[in-house]
Amino acid sequence: MKPLDDLFILDLSRVLSGPVCTMLLGDLGAEVLKVEPVPLGDDSRQWGPPFIGGISTYFLSVNRNKKSLGLNLKANEGREILWKLIERADVLLENFRPGVLAKLGFGYEAVSARNPRLVYCSISGFGQTGPYRDRAGYDVIAQGESGVMDLTGDPDGPPQKLGASLADIVTGMFAFQGIAVSLLARHRTGTGQHVDVSLLDSMVSTLTYQSLIYLTTGRSPKRMGTRHPSIVPYEAFHAKDGFVNIAVANEKQWANFCAVLGLSEIATDPRFTSMRGRVANYDELKPILDNAIGALSRSEVIARLTGVGVPAGPINTVGEIMEDPHIHAREMIVELTHPDYGPLRVLGLPIKLSATPGAVDKAPPRFGEHNREVLDKLGYSSEQIGDMLKRGVIAETAHGA
Repeated sequence: MKPLDDLFILDLSRVLSGPVCTMLLGDLGAEVLKVEPVPLGDDSRQWGPPFIGGISTYFLSVNRNKKSLGLNLKANEGREILWKLIERADVLLENFRPGVLAKLGFGYEAVSARNPRLVYCSISGFGQTGPYRDRAGYDVIAQGESGVMDLTGDPDGPPQKLGASLADIVTGMFAFQGIAVSLLARHRTGTGQHVDVSLLDSMVSTLTYQSLIYLTTGRSPKRMGTRHPSIVPYEAFHAKDGFVNIAVANEKQWANFCAVLGLSEIATDPRFTSMRGRVANYDELKPILDNAIGALSRSEVIARLTGVGVPAGPINTVGEIMEDPHIHAREMIVELTHPDYGPLRVLGLPIKLSATPGAVDKAPPRFGEHNREVLDKLGYSSEQIGDMLKRGVIAETAHGA
């Protein structure tokens, strides 16, 4: 048993934010049907390199545990098929620009009138309301407009995009949460509702304490590299053989930090005995810490600090963390079998449930792989399915992307 068994999700999203959301729903047991546009499907099927056996690794990364239906929503029969699916669905998720689905006849009002129990989730760049509603949005746009890029990078360098697509991923997680609580509310009320999640809202929500710096002082915080504006030391340091992160968040940790690094002379220095003092006298403290840490290897720094309860860790490459024994022990790397590619290692599920765990067990689908299965359940004959395939109402690929 999985927590979302018996839920049927219609996924009309593509690229990253929506697929992240529906991947989580699928991992936790929901049946997810990915409705993809003809003739090529989700845009990300074409994104690369890298491609493995002609398959986009971008697409593979966020579309496991789903079925695929290649459907032309501009055709009358295609829209009829979608209506039949909507009548059976618990959730519909879409990330079209606001108003696009409504023009096709599938806006929230029309859909909820046909299926009042359905939870309808819309992901967009800027939300369903507000002056920016009609603008197109991608991850990098939201990172920049949210203020996060202005906080990222060296103080004297240009703004930097985060290395991962955080706006898309956080938005997908917020959409997942919105859907989950809406299903809980439906359990009490019997009716669904509209969930409105945007890339910009999601990124702005990550500002937390940075936003309060401005809202309480009127001063906009600036780039500080890896340094923290309110905690010292809390940043990356250069050891002899690479970089290490260190986080000293209270006075007990400060005393232990100084003791194991041989810094007894600054442990009681009045400039540094409080967090406020260390922040105020950062320029005097930082060279002392750099000298002490730079004399040790990464493993020496980490061993000494973790031995006394001070958080410290290496700055890994992606390759290093993918092969880390702890990550494998936590089942964060899972092997699937793709029908075209063969063995495929993917990321695991970070939500660990003791009684009703989810599972990563189905490889990402081929485009239109489940056309016949889905349409057969809707009552279409083999002849009707073949005819719709010939006329472009549905589309599929025999193999590959």
